[in-house]
Amino acid sequence: MSERTAAVTRETAETDIDLTLAIDGDGDGEVETGVGFFDHMLTAFAKHGLFDLTVRCDGDTHIDDHHTVEDVGIALGEAFAEALGDKRGIHRYADRRVPLDEAVAGVVVDVSGRPYFEFVGEFSQDTVGEMTSDMARHFAYSLAMNAGLTLHTEVERGVNAHHEVEALFKALARAMDDATRLDERRSDTPSTKGDL
Repeated sequence: MSERTAAVTRETAETDIDLTLAIDGDGDGEVETGVGFFDHMLTAFAKHGLFDLTVRCDGDTHIDDHHTVEDVGIALGEAFAEALGDKRGIHRYADRRVPLDEAVAGVVVDVSGRPYFEFVGEFSQDTVGEMTSDMARHFAYSLAMNAGLTLHTEVERGVNAHHEVEALFKALARAMDDATRLDERRSDTPSTKGDL
């Protein structure tokens, strides 16, 4: 098996990002974005998806968290697309629900090459630490658009936004791990078209 890894650099007037991803990792995350709760979520994403992920982002957090969270989502999506290449041998589809105390979130993903995103639900509080709760939705959108995912996400229930957002990130991690995992029975790209 060739190494499924990528390194992405993204530099704009709003953010400066260096990101590395190893899909077949051990769950090691080294993250520094300047938004503490977002760092916690990305570290959880790496841990529960068994991805090795490093993220360094210098963003305009003196304005707010939007550009940092959005641009890291873009960079991570680009990294998944690069690391997966022609997607030969992957499972492609996954469906995961994850609880965290009273909260439950769900993710259904198709590594289709056709970006599409849906979100159902709401967050119980507007912010968690310095992160705007709705930016969890926007992060997933940015990831889907740049990784070429058909991604349906849902926060089914909860009363604590910390739990709701964390359940969503963990469900996303588990679904991405399942969908990108190699199927030993398959040597081709999982599509009747022969291409994703």
